[in-house]
Amino acid sequence: MLLMYFFLRYFFFSNLTEKGDFLALDLGGSNFRILRVKVTQDKKQPVQMESLVYETPEDIIHGSGTQLFDHVAECLGDFMEKQKIKDKKLPVGFTFSFPCAQTKLDEAVLVTWTKKFKVSGVEGMDVVKLLNKAIKKRGDYEADIMAVVNDTTGTMMTCGFDDQRCEVGIIIGTGTNACYMEELRHIDLVEGDEGRMCINTEWGAFGDDGSLEDLRTEFDREIDRGSLNPGKQLFEKMASGMFMGELVRLILVKMAKEGLLFEGRITPELLTKGKIETKHVSAIEKSKEGLTKCKEILTRLGVEPSQEDCVAVQHVCTIVSFRSANLIASVQKSKQLVISSIHPPFSSLCRYARRLHKTVRRLVPDSDVRFLLSESGSAKGAAMVTAVAYRLADQTRQIAQTLAEFRLSKAQLLEVKKRMRTEIENGLGKKTHDSATVKMLPTYVRSTPDGTENGDFLALDLGGTNFRVLLVKIRSGKRRTVEMHNKIYAIPIEVMQGTGEELFDHIVYCISDFLDYMGMKSARLPLGFTFSFPCHQKSLDAGILVNWTKGFKCTDCEGEDVVELLREGIKRKEEFDLDVVAVVNDTVGTMMTCAYEEPTCEVGLIAGTGSNACYMEEMRNIETVEGNEGRMCVNMEWGAFGDNGCLDDIRTQYDRAVDENSLNEGKQRYEKMCSGMYLGEIVRNILIDLTKRGFLFRGKISETLKTRGIFETKFLSQIESDRLALLQVRAILQQLGLDSTCDDSIIVKEVCSTVSRRAAQICGAGMAGVVDKIRENRGLDHLDVTVGVDGTLYKLHPHFSRIFHQTVKELAPKCNVNFLLSEDGSGKGAALITAVGCLQNVCIA
Repeated sequence: MLLMYFFLRYFFFSNLTEKGDFLALDLGGSNFRILRVKVTQDKKQPVQMESLVYETPEDIIHGSGTQLFDHVAECLGDFMEKQKIKDKKLPVGFTFSFPCAQTKLDEAVLVTWTKKFKVSGVEGMDVVKLLNKAIKKRGDYEADIMAVVNDTTGTMMTCGFDDQRCEVGIIIGTGTNACYMEELRHIDLVEGDEGRMCINTEWGAFGDDGSLEDLRTEFDREIDRGSLNPGKQLFEKMASGMFMGELVRLILVKMAKEGLLFEGRITPELLTKGKIETKHVSAIEKSKEGLTKCKEILTRLGVEPSQEDCVAVQHVCTIVSFRSANLIASVQKSKQLVISSIHPPFSSLCRYARRLHKTVRRLVPDSDVRFLLSESGSAKGAAMVTAVAYRLADQTRQIAQTLAEFRLSKAQLLEVKKRMRTEIENGLGKKTHDSATVKMLPTYVRSTPDGTENGDFLALDLGGTNFRVLLVKIRSGKRRTVEMHNKIYAIPIEVMQGTGEELFDHIVYCISDFLDYMGMKSARLPLGFTFSFPCHQKSLDAGILVNWTKGFKCTDCEGEDVVELLREGIKRKEEFDLDVVAVVNDTVGTMMTCAYEEPTCEVGLIAGTGSNACYMEEMRNIETVEGNEGRMCVNMEWGAFGDNGCLDDIRTQYDRAVDENSLNEGKQRYEKMCSGMYLGEIVRNILIDLTKRGFLFRGKISETLKTRGIFETKFLSQIESDRLALLQVRAILQQLGLDSTCDDSIIVKEVCSTVSRRAAQICGAGMAGVVDKIRENRGLDHLDVTVGVDGTLYKLHPHFSRIFHQTVKELAPKCNVNFLLSEDGSGKGAALITAVGCLQNVCIA
């Protein structure tokens, strides 16, 4: 038995606020019905319907797919003409009462025909596409098919509009089928575990695997052999109205042959297939006039029945219909606490309905089961599903519009690259340097390691909430080695935002602890200080802090030499002495670390808590430093790119909200668009907006969602992982205190993906500007260069590095850029710079 998954969630019933004008098509038998359904908020008459029935001729039922869908399109055009709505493009719901595989609401691939339909060229095809094609071919009207549903689903939705407890739909008519609301956690083929989804059972195929052979009779087998689809839909052939009259006829023929009826007389009419219909069975079964009707029907078949014959035939009809009711009731017994809906033409079989109800209640005595007759068929339900789909499509469009601002075109990214180049030139120029946002700070690092570095060095690495102290032992020679020992210390928030003296006392305390740990407190070691904040340098061992970034806000530091502040802290401690040889940015440290392994590495990139880059610039271009020979590493401090407003055209309201609530409003705007410290905040602000608009978290903004900093980079990385199913994404959101549905999880994942993709792209646009600058500096038609990279966003995010690489390649096609991950961080680089400084007597300039 096929189980088809209809993409309708349970909350559609409970939150029914739909309104509008809709069309519904109902195709499932010899008649084809079209309805216009107006849904309003009027409690007295919430649904108004007008309908027309069109015949589906036999030649079309057994013709081609083109003929069938051209006929449907023609009927729809005629209906719209009569309704005077041909100039409108109304949402359409399509009830298609045949087994279909669905992956979304507006798509249905026909599995197999049933109910005497045998239209060629349709099985395995999307019926929505076929209908759209037929409508487009006509060209005299437009229709927006929003949803395709089975008639069982339409019936359930029709009744569910009036009684929200309705969770099952049953069709007992020409064919038979059922649907019900299943717990999503039980549907293994659909992602998610929250809520429910409507399952179209397609139970007509029950028994096709042989599981009903012990119940099938010789008459069932004869009907199957003479059908259009032998061996298929066996349960339907035993229980549905299409075959009930034929079952009765075959039984009567056999009984007559055996002399049990009509004195053994058999007429040509009685031998003719289809002469006894379901409506005849219904008429014969009636308690009062049944025997009279029986005599009339049999007489028309050329039989002259006796009173005893009529009683016997009535008994046969009762047995056949009773078996049908029992079979359908038995399949229903697994469902507890249901309210089922039943669909004509069996509504005329009152005795049949009573038997069905009685049998179901006997099989599930502990359940409170009530049957609700669908007076308006399944088309009203299709219209209701369409109304929901229309609302959701509008919601999807609005979400897409919100995220569209983050989706940058190649032209926009090339413009970012161009503007970065302009700011680079401004930062390098003597006259424009002071007003430049990208400061292009000289580092006094004039060369990368050459392998002759040797000795023991201490390195400090300060740039975020963690502070690292390292002992780096560098050995030169044929077998170069670098041995490192390190400890990581936390920087408490009160220290990050306290006084400068408190910060450097904390740093010195950590150094003291590390020297104790290594047993080296008496040694006077050369020290390299990785200080990952914008600094003006006049020499390798002096760095004037320009301004704090990354959440630091220590007083009495900006405008001061951080090396002197460190030396003063060491003096206050009076426990050890160190020789501070170099202060470097983390980007420079990263570049030097990678250059020790790969000599072509001339660029450093940090893509983590913050974002920054450095590269080896020609001395002749650095107007803020004397000298024209050779190269010097320039710390770009590109996080401030855009602080002059040059990126305002691509900044969104969410970027502005993050900036306004930051510690340094108006500063580091580029960094706030592409670094790990801020991506989560951008996401949080988008989620708040979508929740306010009723698209997320049931429209309720929780206290958790109001909490700044809740979305850390690691959560974005986890949510975007391709390996995680929606269930796991939902678990992450719940871990963050967000009570989400699986639908919420889909939206949150899309938001995270969009925000991080833009981050990778604009970071890539900046890097494309850098490598193209190096290529042009050297007058090369093609450049091969390596970029040393560090940072948690680059390392841990599942897609950032790939999108970043792709963007650089697209925007700088004349550069072959290799990216080398810095496994040892920038601390090793600081030690290497210190080693180079010692070799050159601390005079690299």
